[in-house]
Amino acid sequence: MTARRFLIAFVVVLTLLPVAAQAQDGHWIVRGRLVSVSPNDSSTAIAGTGGSKVTVDDDLIPEVDLTYMFNRNWGLEVIAGTSQHRLAVSGGALTGADAGSVRVLPPTLTLQYHSNSDGPFDVYGGLGVNYTLFYSYDLSDDLAGLGVHDLDFSQSFGLSGQIGMDVALKGAWVFNVDVKYINMSTDVDLVLGTGAVLDTVTVDINPWVFGVGIGYRF
Repeated sequence: MTARRFLIAFVVVLTLLPVAAQAQDGHWIVRGRLVSVSPNDSSTAIAGTGGSKVTVDDDLIPEVDLTYMFNRNWGLEVIAGTSQHRLAVSGGALTGADAGSVRVLPPTLTLQYHSNSDGPFDVYGGLGVNYTLFYSYDLSDDLAGLGVHDLDFSQSFGLSGQIGMDVALKGAWVFNVDVKYINMSTDVDLVLGTGAVLDTVTVDINPWVFGVGIGYRF
């Protein structure tokens, strides 16, 4: 997704905020989750390899999120968490090659509709916008042996969708389950030691993010 489309999506979210802000007294929900980041990945082929493509593996990480409830039905959530993913190559001449690993930081802002945020069972859904930063790439020996010096990742702008449920526990505590789908794509430059770009591969990561955790309402 281009920066222009990201900005349009962000404006849409902000346009909906006045509706959400027709509130009485607001409150906050903070949650800690254990989440599985499971890419629904695909990529273009690496030039000259007979169809070799990049794959992205799963990761299991802790995540923290904070939701501000404008009223019992409308809220705005931000998440904080970072994952690390091993990259590999499948198909073609490079099949089975290790392509290193990269860390992913995907801050996401989601406008949510809650069935009843103060009740014993609160089912919610949301639409959000995501910006993903790729950092701390670790080059593999396999790519280094082919003359690749580095991989350069473009940042990603995209939409996200979410559905989840809070179940009231004792006091202000809640048990939470949550599923997100994040539109995430990056153009990866294969950089040689001379600084020249051998090829640019588009990798669609598009992860499903499955979470379970505990929250606190205040």
